[in-house]
Amino acid sequence: MRKYILSILFFLLSLSIFAQKKNEAYQLNIQRTTQPMEIDGIMDEPGWQEAQVATDFYMVLPMDTSSAKVRTDVKMTYDDHNLYLIAICYHALPGRYMVESLRRDFAFGKNDNFLLFMDPFDDQTNGFSFGANAAGAQWDGLMYEGGKVDLSWDNKWTSVVKNYEDKWIFEMAIPFKTIRYKKGITKWGINFSRLDLKTTEKSSWAPVPRQFPTASLAYSGILNWDQPPPAAGANVSIIPYALAGVTKNYAVDTKNTFRRDVGVDAKIAVTSSLNLDLTVNPDFSQVDVDRQVTNLDRFELFFPERRQFFIENGDLFTNFGYQNLRPFFSRRIGLGTPIHFGARLSGKLDKNWRLGVMDMQTGAVDELNLPTQNFAVVALQRRIFSRSNIGAIIINKESINYEPIADITKPRYSRYNRNVGFEYNLASSNNVWTGKAMVLKSFSPGVSGEDMVYAGNLLYAGKRWNIGAQYEYVGKNFNPEVGYVPRRGYMKLNTQIKHLFFPKGTKILSHGPTLNSTNFFNTSFRATDNENYLLYSITFRDQSVLGAWVAHDYVQIFELFDPTRSGKDSLALFSRHSWNSWGTEFISKPQSLFTYAFRTRYGGYYANGTRLNITGEIGYRFQPYVSLSVSSSYDDINLPETWGRTDFWLVGPRLDVTMTNTLFFTAFLQYNEQIKNVNVNTRLQWRYKPASDLFIVYTDNYLPAPFAVKNRALVLKLTYWWNL
Repeated sequence: MRKYILSILFFLLSLSIFAQKKNEAYQLNIQRTTQPMEIDGIMDEPGWQEAQVATDFYMVLPMDTSSAKVRTDVKMTYDDHNLYLIAICYHALPGRYMVESLRRDFAFGKNDNFLLFMDPFDDQTNGFSFGANAAGAQWDGLMYEGGKVDLSWDNKWTSVVKNYEDKWIFEMAIPFKTIRYKKGITKWGINFSRLDLKTTEKSSWAPVPRQFPTASLAYSGILNWDQPPPAAGANVSIIPYALAGVTKNYAVDTKNTFRRDVGVDAKIAVTSSLNLDLTVNPDFSQVDVDRQVTNLDRFELFFPERRQFFIENGDLFTNFGYQNLRPFFSRRIGLGTPIHFGARLSGKLDKNWRLGVMDMQTGAVDELNLPTQNFAVVALQRRIFSRSNIGAIIINKESINYEPIADITKPRYSRYNRNVGFEYNLASSNNVWTGKAMVLKSFSPGVSGEDMVYAGNLLYAGKRWNIGAQYEYVGKNFNPEVGYVPRRGYMKLNTQIKHLFFPKGTKILSHGPTLNSTNFFNTSFRATDNENYLLYSITFRDQSVLGAWVAHDYVQIFELFDPTRSGKDSLALFSRHSWNSWGTEFISKPQSLFTYAFRTRYGGYYANGTRLNITGEIGYRFQPYVSLSVSSSYDDINLPETWGRTDFWLVGPRLDVTMTNTLFFTAFLQYNEQIKNVNVNTRLQWRYKPASDLFIVYTDNYLPAPFAVKNRALVLKLTYWWNL
């Protein structure tokens, strides 16, 4: 097994040696302006008249073989405090622009938009993204893994969008204190992206192959500074909050519980590229609630992190491993327990080295017999070759004042849990080859042996072919208490092959099959699970998508599991189950004010039963102020013996009202018949200053039958971003 991992590692290394930077010929020169700049969407300042123009964009979609038909011009300049950009986005067809709303961090594919992708270290791996849709809604995020954008990041910058009959203009100012960059570097990676839904054209300044997102930093051009960007200077931000709230638990008929809390976050720039974040008594009551899903899985479900403190440079910690093989998962910290304080040092040491150190202290919870605990994580990453890197991570969870619990009826906790891991990440210069090889080991009291993880994958992403393979071994005693590894004691082999055809002169943009095979084995290499899945998908030129699939599943049961997840009987241990199923899916074109999507699934299920699933979503927008959507899922499960028929609905209507791009109201209802709960969540957010907010959040939970309140809460929270 170790030889297998090493062979993958050396093969990946050999692919990286010959890497060269792409799109180096696309260069934009930026020079300092000495005149004041006003962010008003009007290009009348002398600084704009003197700035070089980035134009003649290239089409990425529908095809990447020609220049863009929709014209976009971009200029950039700077002064002692801010980086400025103005983009003139011309119309190619008459008619109104297409947007969802004024909601911040909008869905990329449903809005006419312009985006900036910026790589201040020119390492083609990490950076920042800023932009707006045609109505002025802002977009900002941290870039990681060479082309992904985490929109949970939020910081201070300003922008304005002005609309004209033949164009819309986006102008912005990004304070140098907002971003991280290495002092003295005069070449940054840069690219600009434009999506015009009327023509269904996506374009970029530096050309990007159609199989990759325009965010791919492997294909960025170069921003040449006339002199090194100015040092941000003393960069300290203090972000205090004050909170008042009331909660009531009707299930046990308690009195109202009142909350009065204060806390503070601080951001301190140790260098222009290394940041220290501190938090004392943080509160995350304003964070969006998790979107509920129908749970028919045998293992724990994954829900993404939404708390701001854990976001910046979070990929250093949370992206170590794979989607279902994560040694560190920040949601294990402070959900159900109070966080007293925490610190995180993260960022770039230089062009090649990245460092992340985090320490969090949680409080005791007496009713759970849970003591004060400390969580410490150290991650180090070294860039090698063009875009690849090697990384190491150490995770330590320690119970403070540990006392063994003699009473077996009380919840138990460990004295400590530690994980150590190493990985190599491949990213070829043209992004066609990507992959990973990793090893992990856990340390827990009284446990030794079979506590290792070995895994590796390799993916080829061409224009017509997409071929990948992944291998995992997880020992039965591997114990990541601060991670997300829902399954242990297995070996897994996954392969995928996808091919696309590009017909000419039709309404179809591309079509082709995808074959996916996933096989699980126990550590003696005996088959326990497998799924073979064949999908045929058609993408139309209007960006609607139609697909149909067939699948075969085989499962052997090793733990108690109710296949309805509704409190009925469990399947017999070691019983074997296999079935065939089929389904369809359709996503409508994003240009319409009315959008819809549906997915169906029908076929066999456990214990020779059947399962029907119908999932749909419809939406309508009164752009740019109101967006309505309803998602629903219906399951009908028929099983023999004691289960009989089980059916349940999951329905989630949502209302987004954006009065301005600084005043938002969201109402979200979730009716989950499977867990017998109705959840109502409403949030009013007023961004009265950049990155400073007033939140009013109201939450209700009900029993659906008989309809009765379980609990409710009202929270008022005020935050203020103060730059020293």
